[in-house]
Amino acid sequence: MGPQGLQTSSATGFRPCGQAYTPLNPFRKCSGSETGRAADHAYESRLSMRDGMKKASWIGVGAVLGLLLSLNISVFAQREPRLPIPYEDLQLLSAVFGKIKNDYVDPVSDDKLIHEAITGMVRGLDPHSDFLDAEAFKELQVDTQGKFGGLGLEVGVENGVVRVISPIEDTPAFKAGIEAGDLIIKIDDTATQGLALNKAVEKMRGKPGSTVVLTVLRKGVNAPLTFTLTREVINVKSVASKTIQPGYGYIRVRKFQEDTGADVAKAVKALYAKGPLKGLVLDLRSDPGGLLNQAVAVAATFLHKDALVVYTDGRTADSHMRLTASSENYLRRGGDYLSDLPAGIKTVPMVVIVDGGTASASEIVAGALQDHKRATILGVQTFGKGSVQTILPLGNNTGLKLTTARYYTPSGRSIQAKGIVPDIAVDDGREPMIRIREANLVHHLDVPGKGADAKSGATKGAAAPAPETKAQPDRGQIDVLPPRIEFGSAEDFQLKQAMNFLKGSPVIASAKTETTPAQSKTQ
Repeated sequence: MGPQGLQTSSATGFRPCGQAYTPLNPFRKCSGSETGRAADHAYESRLSMRDGMKKASWIGVGAVLGLLLSLNISVFAQREPRLPIPYEDLQLLSAVFGKIKNDYVDPVSDDKLIHEAITGMVRGLDPHSDFLDAEAFKELQVDTQGKFGGLGLEVGVENGVVRVISPIEDTPAFKAGIEAGDLIIKIDDTATQGLALNKAVEKMRGKPGSTVVLTVLRKGVNAPLTFTLTREVINVKSVASKTIQPGYGYIRVRKFQEDTGADVAKAVKALYAKGPLKGLVLDLRSDPGGLLNQAVAVAATFLHKDALVVYTDGRTADSHMRLTASSENYLRRGGDYLSDLPAGIKTVPMVVIVDGGTASASEIVAGALQDHKRATILGVQTFGKGSVQTILPLGNNTGLKLTTARYYTPSGRSIQAKGIVPDIAVDDGREPMIRIREANLVHHLDVPGKGADAKSGATKGAAAPAPETKAQPDRGQIDVLPPRIEFGSAEDFQLKQAMNFLKGSPVIASAKTETTPAQSKTQ
């Protein structure tokens, strides 16, 4: 035993320095007493910092473990056995948490770190999954109801920057000339790189009459474009219809919202109130999708009862669905608005017009009508979003918008990163040379290599993946933006060709030539 009863064994971590023992720093060299005390003080500081880091790290572990345990219990309850928690990986996460808490240049709250970690974890899965905080939940509700104040843009995130999916017709953004595929790099003076999508949406919305400046990058344009927009109350009507010519009807679906199915049914009845139809055009161009049950309702409007519209396949039991043209698959409340449709709507010759902005729910409708040979698809290849997102509540008004399944058309086609190839290709001359599609998005889901696609083999109508985007040569300054097409107008080239097809007249393949007959795909 050494002085004061301390063991001198090297196993204790204590070693003598002159006549004294120091339990503080076993690696301090024997030197003058003042130097030794300074070294002890420095060592104590480092030890204190290390203890603080460990404490922060364990706080991180506790927070993350608590979160994962709660998710494991609440989200996956009644589905499948709870999955094992990856403790070793969580140690790395907690180490990063601790480093940030101790060493980052500014203090960061635990709440911010946890939420940012969750957001990054979810967004790294695919372009459509996201963590929804309370604000995002509110935006989701507003989005599906179709009424809000702002600019009229459907937006997503591309490489951390806000990307325009589609401008909404007859809104400030549409009238100003903002196009699908544009990248919004600044909102007023705020850069959007890394900005949460709900924050970007919040900045674009505001009091009607106020202005906002958007700075936009566009493919093929060598300099940013600046748009000064005045906010308006946006009350989106998802369905518009009219009689084009006697006996020929036109229905446009802009987006699949809560009442889209019922509104399409009203439009059909209004058209038939003027007399029997010889032909009908369903316009799904630049329709970014929306609610799955409403897509089923729209398809069911034109298909016979119980015809298969779409089926889905995922890992969980409730992701395996076969949705048919029956009321239990599209009604959420009230009576069946499709029960008293004119009988002729099930057989009237139809053309569905699509473009590169036709996505998700609108692709479900187009694919179902194509597979059942109920309609001829005309236009250009669609976007190719073949996945289903489910809202999973997490409590405290938060949730996950999580990709839970791929969907398949009735014949077994997956359009994921492929899209719907039209039966008749018609280019209106204003489709961008490089159109961003699902296959171009970072982290997009792979095309399934087995399952329904493999069983169906080379399914007819299966589309090729969208080509990779490449930088275009400098075209110089663009003084005038190309005019925007008003869908359904007298100048609508693709609508003209749809009418030509319904009447048996030649269909022109491109507005640029106006002379080349369109080629019909082999059925």
